[in-house]
Order: sequence, then C-alpha cells, then structure tokens
Amino acid sequence: MIYDCIVIGMGISGISAAIYLKNGGLNILMLEKEAPGGLLNKINKINNYPGYAETTGPELSYKVFESVEALEIPYKLEEVVDISLADNLKIVKTNKDTYKTKYIVIASGRNPRKLNIENEKELTGKGVSTCAICDGSLYKGQDIAIVGGGNSALEEAIYLSKLVNKIYLIHRRDTFRAEQSLVNKVKKQANIEILYNSNVTKINSTNDILESIEVNNERTITVKGLFVYVGFESNTGYLKNLNITNESGNILVNAEGETQVDGIYAAGDAIQKDLYQLVTGASEGAIAAVNIIKDINQKENA
Repeated sequence: MIYDCIVIGMGISGISAAIYLKNGGLNILMLEKEAPGGLLNKINKINNYPGYAETTGPELSYKVFESVEALEIPYKLEEVVDISLADNLKIVKTNKDTYKTKYIVIASGRNPRKLNIENEKELTGKGVSTCAICDGSLYKGQDIAIVGGGNSALEEAIYLSKLVNKIYLIHRRDTFRAEQSLVNKVKKQANIEILYNSNVTKINSTNDILESIEVNNERTITVKGLFVYVGFESNTGYLKNLNITNESGNILVNAEGETQVDGIYAAGDAIQKDLYQLVTGASEGAIAAVNIIKDINQKENA
C-alpha cells in the first residue's frame, strides 16, 4: 500500500495534522514510538490552552486522542528509524516495518535533555527521572533534587513539594529563567531549598539505586530522586540522511511547513521556531496538512 501521507508523532501537532488530512479525504497513517499524546503525557499542569482553564497533560492528551478514534484515523505504535527517498515516494522505516507514502508530516517533538554525567543513563528509572507526574509518587516523604531554572523545573518543584519531604532546586545561574509568578511560588515553599550557581557533577548509587548527588564537586547531598529539567532537544536523529535540520537538530521549514525536500513537512516542537507551545504546535500541524491538501489538488488539476 502507498499512503497519501504518513504523520510521524502523535502529540498535539501530529494529531492536529491528521485531523485535517483525514477530513481532506486522504489515506493516512500515524506512527508513534511511545503513547498517543507524546510529551503531553508527562506534563503535570496546563493553564494556557484555549478551552481549558486548567488541566493536566494526560487529560488533554486523552481528549485530543478522542479525535483520532472518532475519525477512525489508523495508527501504529512503532518507532521511525529512517526515512529515504525512492521513485517520487518516501520510504518510512520503523523498528517493525517499512511503509511507502507520497507525503510526510514530521511531528516527532522533543526529548528532555540530559545532564550527560556518569551514571545518569544507568540510573534513569532507578532514581533519575524527567517526569514528575510519572514518578513523583515514588518519593512521598523523601528528599529529592530538581535540576533546572525554567518553567518546567519550577512547575514540577511546586507539584512535588506537596509530595516529598524536601527539594533541593539546583540551578546553574544566579537567577531563574522561569516566569516570575512561578519563582514567587517556589520561594514561598518552605521545603524547597534553592542552590544557585550550582551544577550536579556526580551521581552516586548503591546497589544500582540513586543514593546521593555531588554539587560543584564539593557538596554531597543524600536524595532518593533526581529530576532533570534542563531543556529539550529535537527528536530528529532518524532524519540524518535528509539534511533538513540545522546544527541543533531542529527541522527547518518554510511558511507552509515544508522542508527543503519536496513533500516532507514538519510541525510542532521538532521544528526551528521562537515559541514552543501547545497552541502553536496545533496550528503548525494544521498549516502543514492544509498545504499538503492544496499541493495534491493542484497536481491533480494540472
């Protein structure tokens, strides 16, 4: 089978694109390596998406996925590992199968950035985490550390402060990058100790379980959990053969959402842009889909 379009990623931008493509009468397939909703499933609190005074990532993810089910949009939980070009088609290879399509919308989002220090990878899931809503309940009444100074780090610090005994909030600068309202809330939490101008330089373990961290190569702090919020990097490693990303791994697109490869579009957190928000991701997915439909119609009427 040759699809009209394959959408890679089932976050809000990918699902937005799929809705428009399906309503446009195209034969499409969605591919997602983890779970529908993508990074949405790891967001604790959302209060800036139209129609929701306040909700959680998993709740919004479920509502968005309802559109997929209602429109009977086909999808498969497979990880895309490579995209190649052949005979005016795009060949999408996953960890399970290979698919042919005329168009692609890449909406594979971003991954949490790592600290890239010893033991971090080995202890992920064993004390090291990037998802408070996923793992926070494991540390009730315990001491933990959070690394970061942006909105995500402070939002999760506020959330976790209601569960844990104490939080060491570790930030490499002397001021936070987060919104001032979040900074004010964090500073009011009695069980959050802020460590400015600090970096986690070592992670210690006992029996393959996190035991403590070392800060600035001089202070050892005993913690049961370490939550890392130091930004994101685009999930675009599988695109290396297409030359459509910049040096940071972000996909470059034009105003129509198309890359320099004809028929390959991108949307959401995987692209190079100024504002990474749910509402912009949804918009970009729609823009890419509408322009694919226009392109198909123009070619059919040529």
